Amino acid sequence: MMAWTDRHCRFFLRQISRHAQLYTEMITAAALCHGDAERLLAHHEAEHPLALQLGGSEPVQLAEAAKMGEARGFDEINLNVGCPSDRVQTGRFGACLMAEPALVADCVRAMQDAVEIPVTVKCRIGIDDQDCERDLDRFIDTVAGAGCRTFIIHARKAWLHGLDPKENRTVPPLDHDRVYRLKGSRSDLEIILNGGVESLDECEKHLQHVDGVMLGRAAYQDPYVLAEADRRVFDSKQEIPSRHEILERFEPYVAGQLAQGEKLHRMTKHVLGLFKGQPGARGYRRILSEEGAGDDAGLEVLRRAAATTRIADMEAVPVAAE
Repeated sequence: MMAWTDRHCRFFLRQISRHAQLYTEMITAAALCHGDAERLLAHHEAEHPLALQLGGSEPVQLAEAAKMGEARGFDEINLNVGCPSDRVQTGRFGACLMAEPALVADCVRAMQDAVEIPVTVKCRIGIDDQDCERDLDRFIDTVAGAGCRTFIIHARKAWLHGLDPKENRTVPPLDHDRVYRLKGSRSDLEIILNGGVESLDECEKHLQHVDGVMLGRAAYQDPYVLAEADRRVFDSKQEIPSRHEILERFEPYVAGQLAQGEKLHRMTKHVLGLFKGQPGARGYRRILSEEGAGDDAGLEVLRRAAATTRIADMEAVPVAAE
């Protein structure tokens, strides 16, 4: 989810679900240690509970980055050992590290020694020609031996040779049962399933076998899928917000960011899918994409886009003959 789940996206998603854990896009430990850490770690207090997702393979550097994240108030540090992109492999982090469980264990141990908050790992069920049973068990056992208690597992292999990152999200077959079996054999660990989950109905099915479910692109492309999460998953009694109520909650944040010089499109690109499948959705997306792209675009563009869905919704309601 690099370049997707930035701070604007996370604040917006928090207006839909109060309780779902949110994760940052993957940030490299090197970027934090040698770059603009203040900007990279920026987030709004409302985003919590919030995990900082790191990429890297140098234990000392990861430990330093983890300390930075803890100091800035993040609730969890997550090491990404699942991203299959060429750029990530070149930097020796992401899914290629599944071939080096001892190194991942060293990284986890260094981060845990540096912080008090939980350190978790996100991985695949395997890479390339690894055996999904034997090699995944070996990876989990080794990293758990370093103290990691929570694993988020994308239930697909990552093919580092022959498939590009987009293909790696869809071509390797899903094997949710493999993640179920892992939970069955390691009941002492928290196992969270990721990959190919499109709805809350599917989440509830998976939760009969694992401890948690992570939604990625499904929640980004159709954010309203999270609207019932608080009630159905977290037993909240709060009312389910309407799509328009969500945008109204988002408005003060947008106004504040605009006043600080942020561009509208950097925020509204994350809300394009809010009305997916609803009357007026096409006009809503068109206004945000075209009119919202201007350097001087303001809050009125977001309001005008939302108004098109209200009008379309009224027109879609059948009127009974007198």
